[in-house]
Amino acid sequence: MTATTTLEKALCVIGIYVCFFSWGILQERVTTRQYVDEESGDKIKFKYFIFMNVIQSILASFVAWIYLFSRNMKVQLPSVPLRNKFIQLSIISVCAAPFGYASLKYIDYPTMILGKSGKLVPVMLMNIILYRKSFPWQKYLVVLLITAGMTMFMLMNPKGSKKKDKNADIPLLQKLWGIMLLCINLILDGVTNSTQDEIFRTFRTLSGFHMMFFMNLFSSIIMAVFLVASDSYTQELSNAIAFVTMHPQVLYDVVLFGLCGALGQCFIFHTIERFGAMFLVTVTVTRKMGSILISVFLYDHKLVLGQWCAVLLVFAGIAVESFAKGGKHGHGDKKKNDDDGDRSEKKAAKIDKMGLEKDNGVDVLDETRVKEGGAKLRKNAGKQ
Repeated sequence: MTATTTLEKALCVIGIYVCFFSWGILQERVTTRQYVDEESGDKIKFKYFIFMNVIQSILASFVAWIYLFSRNMKVQLPSVPLRNKFIQLSIISVCAAPFGYASLKYIDYPTMILGKSGKLVPVMLMNIILYRKSFPWQKYLVVLLITAGMTMFMLMNPKGSKKKDKNADIPLLQKLWGIMLLCINLILDGVTNSTQDEIFRTFRTLSGFHMMFFMNLFSSIIMAVFLVASDSYTQELSNAIAFVTMHPQVLYDVVLFGLCGALGQCFIFHTIERFGAMFLVTVTVTRKMGSILISVFLYDHKLVLGQWCAVLLVFAGIAVESFAKGGKHGHGDKKKNDDDGDRSEKKAAKIDKMGLEKDNGVDVLDETRVKEGGAKLRKNAGKQ
């Protein structure tokens, strides 16, 4: 690994940490701030999450377009195969979040965080099941160490609060239903990340910002259509517009939230393009532990011995990821990072050319054959 690549990885990690730490604060600010109803005097909260996500997707698409425009990179409608992949990814990512929110009705928040800490497992499984991708043994060790460490860290969290769990009275079957919803959320996230990896392996000249632009564009269209179509039933769109009209300051908070998420996505899509989904998920999974460790040193919080052991496991996994010679997995290098060999590399390049330049490869191949046929005819005529 070169010094430049190491620096690039470090900047991606710092960018993701800073942007999404700020994004989390802004999300909490938007969703927990109480606004006073002028008519009734009641305090109400902004709870229109799909509306928030539409704003964020539009802003993220706009930020990606600004970057592409500033770098003189063309933004044109992708080929049919690539466009279908983007639409598929957008639908899956839009559907994943509601399962996570729905699970919180039946399980507590720590259980959800515990499940999210094992996100590396579904990402790896989906890569293997859907795309038959193989990983070096070091990668399996990294997943095992980080997942085990995060799980231990969450399970050994000391119970400092005497408050009764609001989900304590929920029947066991309903809790199992909540866990199943969370598993669906994790599987859909795994499909999203593994498919992004596959797209970058297939369309070799595709940039992360092109993917960011089109994924957010299609996601915003899908969610906007859903809001309009379901407004007669859910009233989310009309209620959100009425809320913003009555409390204009909430729009400032939502836009700031969306911009922070958009900047974070710039680092995320660049990381996927250059270093792969597994590295990205490693960063996002360990981000929470990093935040907790910072609070431990800043505010003198206490960790039990088991949690320190868990921290060592996670950092051992990160060390294996960083120093293992066989653990390269990005998409930015000229050499191919999987085990398909030179033959697959040439095939991928052909698919890439046909996918990005034409809706199908017929025109490219026919033009090539015509040129080759003409050259042969001229050569034979010269011999005669």
